[in-house]
Amino acid sequence: MPFDSTGKISFDHIYTAPDPRPFFGTLKRVGYGIPQLAKPYFAKLIAAHPAERPTVLDVGCSYGVNAALRRCETTMDELYAHYTAPAVRALDHAALVEADRKRLRPGGPKFYGLDSSAPALEYALSAGFLDEAIHADLERDDPDSTQQKLLDDVDLVVSTGCVGYVTEKTLSRVARGARPWMAHFVLRMFSYEPIADTLAELGYETTSVGGVFRQRQFASAEEQTQILDTLSAAGVDPTGLESDGWLYAQLYVSRPAGLPDCDIRGFAPAGGSATRTPRGSSRLPDEEG
Repeated sequence: MPFDSTGKISFDHIYTAPDPRPFFGTLKRVGYGIPQLAKPYFAKLIAAHPAERPTVLDVGCSYGVNAALRRCETTMDELYAHYTAPAVRALDHAALVEADRKRLRPGGPKFYGLDSSAPALEYALSAGFLDEAIHADLERDDPDSTQQKLLDDVDLVVSTGCVGYVTEKTLSRVARGARPWMAHFVLRMFSYEPIADTLAELGYETTSVGGVFRQRQFASAEEQTQILDTLSAAGVDPTGLESDGWLYAQLYVSRPAGLPDCDIRGFAPAGGSATRTPRGSSRLPDEEG
């Protein structure tokens, strides 16, 4: 597979299919699990938010995976098993949508999705994973009036791997609406500092949550070599982490200044033996010191 501009393998083809079967079939092979690891942290922020029924915006939502984990009361392993099962792979599009709608559970927060892939958003809406979809490239354009109205409803913004492709341009445009809380899982090869600095100008405070989180295995030795070079250039030590064959992320939480503390620690750094918080290129304060 080709490489993208960051040095990572490009998975662009799995985000434009009419349904998520290629997405799960491909990412299962590299152990992609960051949405599962993020799930309890997002749940804790949802529970802590003062809104009676918070509206969650998933940036880079693709097929609404983070929403599906919550709304179907399921896990990534169960989603992998579902979408790669021979009987499910044989379903036509309408039958797959109907099968997914039957998995939904009532209640919980509202979920909006922001993505540049129209097919992925359309599937997430039709399956009921998302309540609303924003098909936009906010790196390039301001939201239109309809999109802005949706952004004004948002209480919590989350992401599990899009930062690096999405920058402070997108997140500042999102933040100007209802000043939502934010929680982003960011690969260690990318710095969150430009986003934190931009959000600070809008009245936000940012903390990094202790621990590292496995995103996925490297798809090839060439990809690992390129990412190790990127980490080295950024002054990030990969020893015992990326050097062992996995991409790792850190969690950053940004909220409007002056709010009471919101401690979302208490979960094991997921998916690996590393329990320290290695320093990346960001100089943000860490909740665990």
